[in-house]
Amino acid sequence: MAESTRGLLDTSVVIDHDVIDTALLPDESAIAAVTLAELAAGPHATEDKDERARRQDRLQWATATWDALPFDAEAARLYGRVFAAMRAARQSSRSRLADLLIASTAAANSLALYTRNPSDFAPLKAIVKVVTV
Repeated sequence: MAESTRGLLDTSVVIDHDVIDTALLPDESAIAAVTLAELAAGPHATEDKDERARRQDRLQWATATWDALPFDAEAARLYGRVFAAMRAARQSSRSRLADLLIASTAAANSLALYTRNPSDFAPLKAIVKVVTV
């Protein structure tokens, strides 16, 4: 019998969740509170009323589906390592702050990070396992 998989879903996976093959997702999934923050901002980032409603629906669905993992003291400690790894790879950390906080949350909870954007996390392979969805 295969070992059960556990993972933290990046915001990109939550947004596209309904079109992703479930076989690619972990058996047990979680999301970060930072993902809820990104989803909460989403409806305000568009002028299109239909898109705004779709984004609001996605936020409500995510909130009802998962209890988000907090960005806590351990995640903050690991963010230092994440920041250093990104800087060493000469990649900007400021413009991708939410992504790096999510990666730090995954690392703090010993969870693989499931993402649609694996290249965004390539410099972090020594800190968090990144799984492409």
